[in-house]
Amino acid sequence: MRSKPQPYAPPFPTDVATSYHDGPLGRMRSRAVGEPRSDVPELVLVQGMGVADYLMPGLGALGEWTRAHLVELPGFAGSGEPPHELTVPEFGRAVGEWLTARRLGPVVLADHSSGTQVAAQAAVGRPDVHGVVLASPTVDPAARSPLRLFVRWRLDGRREPPGLTESHRPEWKRAGLGRMLHLARAHLDHPIEEPVARLEVPLLVIRGRDDVIGTSRWGRRLAALPPTGEYVEVAGAHTFPWRDPKAWSEPIRRFATSVG
Repeated sequence: MRSKPQPYAPPFPTDVATSYHDGPLGRMRSRAVGEPRSDVPELVLVQGMGVADYLMPGLGALGEWTRAHLVELPGFAGSGEPPHELTVPEFGRAVGEWLTARRLGPVVLADHSSGTQVAAQAAVGRPDVHGVVLASPTVDPAARSPLRLFVRWRLDGRREPPGLTESHRPEWKRAGLGRMLHLARAHLDHPIEEPVARLEVPLLVIRGRDDVIGTSRWGRRLAALPPTGEYVEVAGAHTFPWRDPKAWSEPIRRFATSVG
């Protein structure tokens, strides 16, 4: 009889500083690890599709060489309620207001999955953003309908380590089905190409080689939109930072050092 795969859970960082920002679009929780350094910008991550905890191991890896922040959007994870259901541009505005309030100096927005759409919006026209990293960006035109995205998400799930879905469940439950459906629709309606084409800072696109949700062709196309863009692939599927938290650390470190 075939044994059931054992759930996988990478180590979470232990020395985490938690803070809150109250803005017009709702209270936002952020968690930070590491220490700021003079030779490299700080990193700011935006949570994924309704979930944030799965990025904590990857945040810990980034915090080994700079201070890295994980920002949670209003209505999700550990943040407060928004005044209404937000669009992707409004999420981007909320992140921009968080950056303005925190006054971190030069930063790199390094984001994963649906967080890349929010980060791209937030980065446009901000002098404190020195570079943008889009890891497993969404939504590939090949998956830009509810049915196609769902099918690709399910197929990609077969390539992810056991335990990932279980880690998401408490945050999905907190958001509720109605809000999660609105969130998926908001991201499907948002063409990430538009803000990416307006970026005036260097861009790095990172894709897992086994990602079913986003294609290599589309990742390369995104990287070619701004004046300075780079495309790299690493081992893993869509949620590669969960399987190997260090997978994105070295390419992001090289990128952040070059734009700092």
